[in-house]
Amino acid sequence: MMFSRFCAVAALALAAGAAQAAPHPIFVLNSLDADISVIDPVTFKQVKRIPTGKEPHHLYLTPDDKSMVVANALGDSLTFIDPKTAEVQRVIRKVTDPYHLRFSPDMKWFITAGNRLDHIALYRWQPQNAEQPLFLVKRIPAPKTPSHLFIDTKSTVVYASLQDSDELTAIDLTTLAPRWKVPVGKMPADIYLTPDDKHLLVALTGDKLVEVYDVTGAAPKLVKRIPTGNGAHSFRAFGDKRHVLVSNRAANNISKIDLQSFTVVDTLPGPGGPDDMEILPDGKTLLVTSRWARKLTMIDMSTRKVVKQVVVGKSPHGVWTLDHMPRQ
Repeated sequence: MMFSRFCAVAALALAAGAAQAAPHPIFVLNSLDADISVIDPVTFKQVKRIPTGKEPHHLYLTPDDKSMVVANALGDSLTFIDPKTAEVQRVIRKVTDPYHLRFSPDMKWFITAGNRLDHIALYRWQPQNAEQPLFLVKRIPAPKTPSHLFIDTKSTVVYASLQDSDELTAIDLTTLAPRWKVPVGKMPADIYLTPDDKHLLVALTGDKLVEVYDVTGAAPKLVKRIPTGNGAHSFRAFGDKRHVLVSNRAANNISKIDLQSFTVVDTLPGPGGPDDMEILPDGKTLLVTSRWARKLTMIDMSTRKVVKQVVVGKSPHGVWTLDHMPRQ
């Protein structure tokens, strides 16, 4: 009964915030099954699977909200999916080792982290070219194991974590050359740039910390180390430009960080090895992939309780939907 009432409220919130009358599907990427689970946002049930290339790891919604892009690392390809209809739009091949991915906000650049092959690839986005809209401009060596990317609001610099060398690097999108590379804590994974482009947060999966760097100068400066939980891994902006969530995979919880004080102000449950997250338009419903449990978990952030879980595929990683709170 509790879940039925909660779903009804969540569905109303989704519909109110959507461009269409009906809420849009929720997508969960299953890395070890090479497919995507499509979840009905009202019933919270899996309705179909979409095949992708080998070992997809991350999803990304284009800045114009027209396509959900799946990076197939071992498949050397990208799968574009309509976020409204859950239909495949196109598959772009010959994209070498796309582990993590980002479009620049101006959509002129498409950037991938080659986690397995130790490079960061810079592509020009040319949508008028139907056969190959990505033009490879440069591959920049990035040892060892580039993991996650973030691009500033001006589309001028891309930041990347180097997971196995415990480093952070920045690449200038004007000169197409590295700006700097600095050591950080153990096994940096996801990174998050504050909305003012001033501070970069680094989740340390090999520790229980998030490091905060001032990136306004010629070289980054460590500002603070925030204790979160074991295996700090993935970020999701809360949508209010004031807070960000980080999933602590080994601690099985999620920390809410205040971006003004750089302190943890709340802790939420995150069963089954929490990874990527999404927040629905009601501002209270959190979706998180439970990586080790093969489930998508729904959490009511107002009560800090798990409301529902749905079984998906093996090693669920990314989760996205067109109906979401702002990403800042």
